[in-house]
Amino acid sequence: MSYNPTIPYNDLPLLPPKKDIEDITILKKTISASRALSELKGAITNLPNPTLFIDTINLQEAQASSAIENIITTQDELFRASMNEQGNNSSATKEVMHYKDALWHGIRQVQKKPDLTTNLFISIMQIIKKNNSGIRNVPGTQLKNPSTEKVIYTPPEGESVIKEKLKNLEDFIHAEDGIDPLVKMAVIHYQFEAIHPFFDGNGRTGRIIILLYLQLTGLLDLPALYLSDYIIRHKHEYYVALRRVTEEEDWSSWILYMLDMVEQTSLKGRHQIIEVEKLMEQMSAEIQQKLPRLYSKDLVEVLFKLPYTKRSQLELAGLGNLKTVGGYLKALENEGFLKSEQVGKEKLYLNYKLLNILKRAGGN
Repeated sequence: MSYNPTIPYNDLPLLPPKKDIEDITILKKTISASRALSELKGAITNLPNPTLFIDTINLQEAQASSAIENIITTQDELFRASMNEQGNNSSATKEVMHYKDALWHGIRQVQKKPDLTTNLFISIMQIIKKNNSGIRNVPGTQLKNPSTEKVIYTPPEGESVIKEKLKNLEDFIHAEDGIDPLVKMAVIHYQFEAIHPFFDGNGRTGRIIILLYLQLTGLLDLPALYLSDYIIRHKHEYYVALRRVTEEEDWSSWILYMLDMVEQTSLKGRHQIIEVEKLMEQMSAEIQQKLPRLYSKDLVEVLFKLPYTKRSQLELAGLGNLKTVGGYLKALENEGFLKSEQVGKEKLYLNYKLLNILKRAGGN
């Protein structure tokens, strides 16, 4: 019987796929994607402070992943929101920050217990959506073309059916089956999106699962990979490739798309780290020359953790009391290293050269 997009896809095949998913073309692409990912991992590990850019990358990922769902904000708004505890942010900004919170929740859970489970997926979705909903338990969910309103996919229906398919997905994730981890990552992402287990938040949860799987398999120590930017730039191909798996069992196009996403994103991330490292070295030397009395390695690292910083961040880093570090920030602004900005009652200081690099890398 031919596939009908208007009928719940309760016949979604269980994993592993019956077709050969590791042909010569895919294996060649796997080698280049793995190499690029390995180089990014090494670049992160070799940083003076390996966690230095993780918040920045994750904010960008949160922004882009949310933009795929038409939740639009800017990097400037997000960086300010990450520093500003007043809570007077737009609803879109809050949604993006929820995504970042959900990602860090997933990271911590995988570090505690190296498992990707249905319960973890539910908890990630609940943080994204800020509600207590669970697996879809009523019929009626359909995915439609936003322009034509034509139904393009109807996911499986029935809570027990969905749970069975999620259990199969869990088993596949943790099976020692010899499939290359990057190929497996592509299959996992398709299957989760096809199951579409929640009323809302499936896309964002699915993209977090990719990052957690790369961490789980040791391909990345920290999920510093800005994947959603690639999907935004190749959004049409993403959805076409997904549909071709469903309608034609064309795993090859989908897996090659996902491998190229990993490769291109890794290369871009590596380039971004080189750019930021150069700026960090340059700014360190200039601060040392112009403001030798306040220079320290710790100070520069705080200024590069996020584009925006404030007095309390410097105080927490042990650089002095609020009055002392306030003087540091004013001196840095006077010498042209930072620009200040009033956000509510809070004065934030922008490392504008860093933000310019991040905007070029993020494409906005």
